[in-house]
Amino acid sequence: MLDSHRNVALACALSALAGYVDGIGYLHLGGLFVSFMSGNSTRMGVFLAEGNWWNALAAFGLVALFVTGAAAGSLMVLGAGAKRQALVLLVEALLLAAAALAHAFGLENAAVAAIVLAMGLENAVFQIEGGAGLGVTYVTGALVKAGQQIAAALTGGPRFGWLPNLLLWAALVAGSLCGALAYHWINLAAIWFAAGGALALSAIVAATNHR
Repeated sequence: MLDSHRNVALACALSALAGYVDGIGYLHLGGLFVSFMSGNSTRMGVFLAEGNWWNALAAFGLVALFVTGAAAGSLMVLGAGAKRQALVLLVEALLLAAAALAHAFGLENAAVAAIVLAMGLENAVFQIEGGAGLGVTYVTGALVKAGQQIAAALTGGPRFGWLPNLLLWAALVAGSLCGALAYHWINLAAIWFAAGGALALSAIVAATNHR
């Protein structure tokens, strides 16, 4: 997936966008995530152990919404051809805009649901036939690959093969920093910037696909 400068740049932009949104979501939900489902799954297990059924249900709901978004994204890319990336990003932008509007009208649960669906959807941008692809809203896999490629570089493999995956991690951290700062500034209305970013990426991808 990270086989060209274009794909590396797009993947890093998406990772930064996911980090931005997840930073906002983490603060808004008080410790749960809108894109990092491993964290939510761990929290769910802890809540169950503590008998905190309501919070466990909330964590499970976030996981279910994320999976629903990922499934919807996969359905969209089937048969969409060269336009599939732009289409997924456009729908993501619309979901994020809907979340910002829901917040403006005081519909906090609807806003969170739209955000989580958008984050699940985003992972279809680099999906290939058969369901495999590159996850861009979480970086555990990227860090594992970076470690493996560092080992390969030390044993005669490509010298900088690890760099794209490390850039994904750095982009997510930078995005989460910006998201946290934006949330402290304007609360969940900061999602408007994410919607604008996704819309801009959709337009850029559509334009470059026509070349």
